[in-house]
Amino acid sequence: MEITNEIKCVIWDLDHTLWDGVLTESEEVYLKPGIVDVIKTLDERGILHSISSKNNADQAMAKLQEFELDMYFLYPEINWNAKSHSIKHIQENLNLGMDSFLFVDDQDYELDEVQNTHPDIHCMHSHRYMELMDHPMLKPRFITVDSARRREMYQSESKRKQEEADYQGPTESFLATLKMKLFIYPAKEEDLKRAEELTVRTNQLNATGITFSYEELNRLRTSGNHKLLICELKDIYGSYGKIGLALIHKQEHAWVLEMMLMSCRVSSRGIGTVLLNYVMKEAKKEKKRLLANFRDTGKNRMMNISFRFAGFKEKETVSHNQYILEHPLENIPDYPDYIDVIISDGKEVSV
Repeated sequence: MEITNEIKCVIWDLDHTLWDGVLTESEEVYLKPGIVDVIKTLDERGILHSISSKNNADQAMAKLQEFELDMYFLYPEINWNAKSHSIKHIQENLNLGMDSFLFVDDQDYELDEVQNTHPDIHCMHSHRYMELMDHPMLKPRFITVDSARRREMYQSESKRKQEEADYQGPTESFLATLKMKLFIYPAKEEDLKRAEELTVRTNQLNATGITFSYEELNRLRTSGNHKLLICELKDIYGSYGKIGLALIHKQEHAWVLEMMLMSCRVSSRGIGTVLLNYVMKEAKKEKKRLLANFRDTGKNRMMNISFRFAGFKEKETVSHNQYILEHPLENIPDYPDYIDVIISDGKEVSV
C-alpha cells in the first residue's frame, strides 16, 4: 500500500474483512481481532468509514447494529453491484476526491476491479488491516475539535440532503429554512491547528493547492502585513465546523489574496462566494486594489469557477498553470438573503 496523500475515508468489505465468515451462509460471524479498535481510533482522528460489500443489506446492517458499529459507516453500499460502482456512489455522496479513499477487501479480484476502474483510489488487502492505525497518512498531525466530530457533521449533512430532496420549492427557499449563520473573523492561535488541517485536506476548493504548517500560519497571522481569516458555518442542524480560510497580503497599493480555500462540504451553499464578497468589501473600504493568486492543480476547477463567477478577471499569466486575477471592486453583490454574516466584532450583517 503506497499512499502519498492523506486518506479521508476507509471503505470496508464485510465478509472475511470486517468479520470472519460469510453472513449469507451463517449468522455466526465474528469480528476480526482488533477491528473495533481500528475503526474507533481512525474515527477519533477524523477519518471516515464506509462499506462496499456484496451482501444482503438488511441482514448486514442488522449484524452491524448487533456489533454496535452501524453508526460509524456513512453511506454504506451493501448490494450485489460491482464494487467500483458502489464506491463511486460513496465518493459522490461524501464529495471527496477518489484519491482520498482507501478500499479494504479480502479478494484480489475485487481489489483489481476497483483499482482498474478508479486508478486514483488506494487499495489494501484485508489481512493488513492492523497496519492502518500506524500508517502516517492515517495519522493526522493534529486532532482538532472539527476532525474529532467529522463523522457527526457528515451525518448532519446527510439529514440536510434528505430534507432538501423532500423539499418542494426553489433551492434558495430551502436554504432559507436552514437559518445559516456564517462567522468570519481573524484567525486566533487556537484556530491554527484546524487552519493547517484545512490547507492539507482541501483539494477541490483550494485556489493554489499550497499547504501551510501551523508555524507558517502563525508567523503570517502575526506579521502585521497579512490578514488570516477563518470562517465557521452553523445552521439549525448544528455546526459545519470551521470550513473556510483566506490569507491576504496587505501591500501598499493592493491586497493580494494569497490563499483562498473552502471545505467541499459547503460547496452547494455558496459560502465561497460570500467569503469573497466580504474580502471585496473590505478591500474597497480600505481603497486597495484586490488581486488573487490562482494555480491550476488539476483538481480545483470549482474554485476557478467561483473566482470568475464573482467577477475576477485574469490580469497576468505567471506560468502555464498559474495566474494573477483582479477584481474591479465595482458592483459587489450583497450577501444572499438566505444567510446571515457575522463579522469579527460580533455585528450581524443582514440584507
